[in-house]
Amino acid sequence: MEKTVEQLAALSGGRLIGSGGVVIRDVAPLEEAGSDEITFISDKAKLKLLPSIKAGAVIVPEGDWPPSAVNLIAVKNPQIAFAKVMDVFRPTLMPEPGIHPKAEVNAGASIGDGVSIQAYAVVEKGATIGPRTTLYPGVYVGNDARIGADCIIYSGVSIREGCIIHDRVIIHCNTVIGSDGFGYAWDNDLNGYRKLPQRGIVRIDDDCELGACVTVDRAAIGETFIGRGSKIDNLVQVAHNVKIGEHAIIVAQVGIAGSARLGNRVQIGGQVGIVGHIDIGDGAMLGAQSGISGPVPAKAIYSGTPAIPHHDWLKASVIFAKLPELKKKINDLEKRLAALEGKKG
Repeated sequence: MEKTVEQLAALSGGRLIGSGGVVIRDVAPLEEAGSDEITFISDKAKLKLLPSIKAGAVIVPEGDWPPSAVNLIAVKNPQIAFAKVMDVFRPTLMPEPGIHPKAEVNAGASIGDGVSIQAYAVVEKGATIGPRTTLYPGVYVGNDARIGADCIIYSGVSIREGCIIHDRVIIHCNTVIGSDGFGYAWDNDLNGYRKLPQRGIVRIDDDCELGACVTVDRAAIGETFIGRGSKIDNLVQVAHNVKIGEHAIIVAQVGIAGSARLGNRVQIGGQVGIVGHIDIGDGAMLGAQSGISGPVPAKAIYSGTPAIPHHDWLKASVIFAKLPELKKKINDLEKRLAALEGKKG
């Protein structure tokens, strides 16, 4: 694949600054890009590196750019523009449509046009696979599960019975949709825990993406729900009856307990733990490793364990670092006070 800088500027909707005739053959990281490669800068702090960059072209934020030794493409959003260019030079390679001879597709399943079902995938009775969806090797789709159009389901994913996946959803390897919720009650007759039935489903709305090894438990009754456009990183646990709003960002190793309700556009850092049956308001941000034990208002920023408003947590963390010094001062003051009281006695 070869494209001129001028062609790439037109593709990305950017403004060319420099020579449009330079031929680009690939993409590369900023510090490694060569004369026939294109790269990008989105962090303005890295703009100072431009004089040392050897790339054939660099995608940069819009601004008043003087002539440069490097060809520039100025755009509103360098990350989005670079993604468009990436699709040109390194497009996603998808399997051809069709059902592999080693796949197991029940005669009672409904398979849309242009679907690709790869080796050792299993599609059970009553399941529906929408048009142009791809099931990679080893995917399991349970009875009466429904997957919409243009989805990509990678190897090892299990979508269990009755669960619903809407359109353009991407699910990465070894994620499990619809495992039983963690529901048990002590039974004196058994002298042990009795498993409580989990008869609901999981529903995932349009344009969501789930990373590898995510677990989304089915509801006890009703549905566990992930809203449109939400993105979930690897190793996240979503418990039964959780509701997640639209365009949420949830980073790796987050655990969300049962029946928690997360609003639209929430952002949750890595390793956050959220207790069940609470509300996280629209636009809230939760700092990494926070322990969320109560409701969080809309647009609030919380950090720490137990979590408190982020500004307060910053002040508290400064004090925490000084605790050994403060403890020593308190000990010295107590000794001096005891000595003074001894003299008075």
